[in-house]
Amino acid sequence: MSSDPLVLFTPSGKRGHFPVGTPILTAARQLGVDLDSVCGGRGICSKCQITPSYGEFPKHGVTVRDGALSEWNAVEQRYKDKRGLIDGRRLGCQATVQGDVVIDVPPESQVHRQVVRKRAEARKITMNPSTRLFYVEVEEPDMHKPTGDMERLIAALAEQWELTGVQTDLHILHQLQPALRKGGWKVTVAVHLGDASHPPKIMHIWPGYYDGTVYGLAVDLGSTTIAAHLCDLHSGEVVASSGIMNPQIRFGEDLMSRVSYSMMNKGGDLEMTRAVREGMNALFTQIATEAGIDKALIVDAVFVCNPVMHHLFLGIDPFELGQAPFALATSDSLSLRAWELELNIHPAARVYILPCIAGHVGADAAAVALSEAPDKSEDLVLVVDVGTNAEILLGNKNKVLACSSPTGPAFEGAQISSGQRAAPGAIERVEIDPVTKEPRFRVIGSEIWSDQEGFGEAIATTGITGICGSGIIEVVAEMRMAGILDASGLIGSAEQTGSPRCIQDGRTNAYLLWDGSADGGPTITVTNPDVRAIQMAKAALYSGARLLMDKLNVDKVDRVVLAGAFGAHISAKHAMVLGMIPDCPLDKVTSAGNAAGTGARIALLNTDARTEIEATVRAIEKVETAVERRFQEHFVNASAIPNSVEPFPELAKVLTLPDVSFNTGGGDDGSGRRRRRRA
Repeated sequence: MSSDPLVLFTPSGKRGHFPVGTPILTAARQLGVDLDSVCGGRGICSKCQITPSYGEFPKHGVTVRDGALSEWNAVEQRYKDKRGLIDGRRLGCQATVQGDVVIDVPPESQVHRQVVRKRAEARKITMNPSTRLFYVEVEEPDMHKPTGDMERLIAALAEQWELTGVQTDLHILHQLQPALRKGGWKVTVAVHLGDASHPPKIMHIWPGYYDGTVYGLAVDLGSTTIAAHLCDLHSGEVVASSGIMNPQIRFGEDLMSRVSYSMMNKGGDLEMTRAVREGMNALFTQIATEAGIDKALIVDAVFVCNPVMHHLFLGIDPFELGQAPFALATSDSLSLRAWELELNIHPAARVYILPCIAGHVGADAAAVALSEAPDKSEDLVLVVDVGTNAEILLGNKNKVLACSSPTGPAFEGAQISSGQRAAPGAIERVEIDPVTKEPRFRVIGSEIWSDQEGFGEAIATTGITGICGSGIIEVVAEMRMAGILDASGLIGSAEQTGSPRCIQDGRTNAYLLWDGSADGGPTITVTNPDVRAIQMAKAALYSGARLLMDKLNVDKVDRVVLAGAFGAHISAKHAMVLGMIPDCPLDKVTSAGNAAGTGARIALLNTDARTEIEATVRAIEKVETAVERRFQEHFVNASAIPNSVEPFPELAKVLTLPDVSFNTGGGDDGSGRRRRRRA
């Protein structure tokens, strides 16, 4: 048995005996304990803070007495005076072993600490970023040793940090000699740690000790919007988030329109590639300015996107994705350089693009799978990423299926007569009184409902400008619940519904939601073509989910997760009334926010997650809706509101939909009589 003192680390539980005088940081390294350090134990960076514990520890069979660590020293006092140090904390590089001791490594001192994303339901992310900072002391040049400065820097990284095979680019050679001499042969370098196919690479260099960080971008490149999150690669914190409309929209709102543009116009694919890259660079400038950082400090980026956006971003003609068998140029993950994609961040920044699942199920769906982890679920979960092209995952720990469904842009306010993007002034919430048929609503930018006092003042600056995606979903569902709309999607007349808000609109009727003409504003109506657009979109969404249920031979799911920035704003009840999603207890329908963006952040902050999602994608079974015979059958049934065949028993426990029919062409007298029926 060793006579050397015992050092026990929590929370890892790792322990070992070390000679008196051993620095705690050295003991941690030898045991493989996760204790951070940038300066390599020189008392400069303070990343190695630890908390010693004293007293009896029966569980561990150890007693820690006063004097178990060396005395508080001048280096620690200097740090505390300059920046503050929590009482009881020590620096692991300065405190040395004097007796048996229990050392707690707080989360912020762990290299691979876990950070909790802002969204409560997101799981913790273990920090293991691609790029880390290393402080090194480089041997000065000598007439007798004619090695270059770079060779001596690489040798110092190997000796002081055990980093071998480190490479660099020309731009670092431009900066190297001034940095070494200004820092007195002491420098901090940012090193991309590489992977199986890429050696470590120096990304940035600072003279002396650099008390800062480097950054990474997690980018969700969608058909309609591009969202980016700027993350601190040391703390995991999201320091800025921003988004823009995808400039490719001018070439077509849906993906197939863009593929068609590429087919019909020579060089059209390259035109769209230029547009999306320029848009991204504008977004990156915007987000770096918001965070107050230099874009050259962005050294890593992770992208998720659907297959068409994937090809157009990479400069690959999407022609093959427009026809069966929808072959991707590559479905594997990609590790590229920023300059290859003409991105204006750090010139040698690594760009990781998640793998695609299939020709119509992209890297965005892979990111959702990483974020929501259906493959780890005990119960059967349906994950729906609602967007212009919906990605759908169904499964549990036994098996996961995936497909995509072309919902089109109706859910985002496009193809709707008074539709608009979600912006201040857009109607986002709607309720209709089932007796009076009178509506009330809320607009983005105000928490006050339209029938409440102070509404006019609250919206004075924005006005009422249109209706966005969540608003159109709610108003159509509310019209169905109030008996204004029948199951087939027809709006009744004023006589049939008993409401003067139902006005004639050509050969059909429309529902008057807001008349702003007196104030010079827009008149907002819901027309039958609006309802048809929503029916087509929701039928495509439901049919994709139902097809996956067929493949697993199940007729119900345990829970539903609505993902996507738009999915976060969808009411579970209204989605169920429309028949957007399969029947399920309403309390089992939850929102995951932008799960694709969360998956991108996980892959950015934890490089191990990249290997994990690559293995997960290989195991997911892909279903191509375009060649499945039953998709059309489900689509026809799902065109009704909520469905012409499926009974929706869980929805029926909550409400009974009016059994009205406004088809005066036969089979009904058009009176709008109500009969009770199952929802």
